[in-house]
Amino acid sequence: SSSAIPTNTTPCNNYAEFCSRKYGNITEVSAHNSPFTKAGNAAANQALSVTTQLNDGIRLLQGQMHFVNNTPHFCHTSCDVLDAGPITTYLAEVYTWVSTHPYDVVTILLENGNYSNVESYVPFIQSTGLVQYAYEPPIIPMALNDWPTLASMILSGKRVVFFMDYDANQTAVPWLLDEFSQMWETPFDPTDRSFPCTAQRPPNLSDQDAKNRMYLTNHNLNYDINVLGNSLLVPNIPLLNITNNITGVGSLGVSTQDCVQQWDYPPKFLNVDFYNIGNGSVFEVAAKYNNVTYNRKCCGLPVSGAAQLGRAGFAMGVTLGSVVFLLLL
Repeated sequence: SSSAIPTNTTPCNNYAEFCSRKYGNITEVSAHNSPFTKAGNAAANQALSVTTQLNDGIRLLQGQMHFVNNTPHFCHTSCDVLDAGPITTYLAEVYTWVSTHPYDVVTILLENGNYSNVESYVPFIQSTGLVQYAYEPPIIPMALNDWPTLASMILSGKRVVFFMDYDANQTAVPWLLDEFSQMWETPFDPTDRSFPCTAQRPPNLSDQDAKNRMYLTNHNLNYDINVLGNSLLVPNIPLLNITNNITGVGSLGVSTQDCVQQWDYPPKFLNVDFYNIGNGSVFEVAAKYNNVTYNRKCCGLPVSGAAQLGRAGFAMGVTLGSVVFLLLL
């Protein structure tokens, strides 16, 4: 008699079901302006460190870069408003997390605030060690169904996807992907609580082309303030409990449902402020559209010793031509 085919018990991006799914067919939560965590600064968008963000399940890290004395920093609109320090410090912390979580695929969206030559950023990113994990696509651009499965990315070791919003050049830097030819966005810095699910960037994108690529929803409600003479859109904190909720007018749950009804497929990324507000509600929304159940602890809670021990005991195997992850007990 033939033996049973092993079933996958090792989670990819926290869910065993994701291992066999294509990267473009998984909805994940993004930390809008992930590096901007300075307490008491009105321009902050997150409360918890990037390590905690990743531990909690954030899988897109996004932030705007500006050069300060020939060194790229993560800054919010202006480095006079909020300077989160050199990108190398932040990305080195991401490298530490990625290198100790071999079954996770992480996406990093770098915003080119100065519209600088893409190659000027390369040595700084390379110095962090992350480039060894960087995914290089086989074709340019990648359409929605061209992306590999998480399992294949994990097996190859190429499980960090870098995007840049403006002035990427994949011929010169093949691991730093042009965002808008492969993923569109809804209106950024929204102040409208209805969160229209329209393709704002890139401009003039046809519906047909939009449906052939991934998309990111900017579900972070803002209002305008003046900081040091700069007009700045900052998080509408009093409404965060509603904005990050599963139900209700202006909620992430309702806006995501609206997007699915409009486009017939869910967003790749849900880009939110202060993801920890709502005790995991943003992850519940993502889970709904992934047809999985969210049952993790959130937010900012330490990973359990059992979970860490479990990761240490994982091994990979290939059976009958398909990738199978085996949990060694």
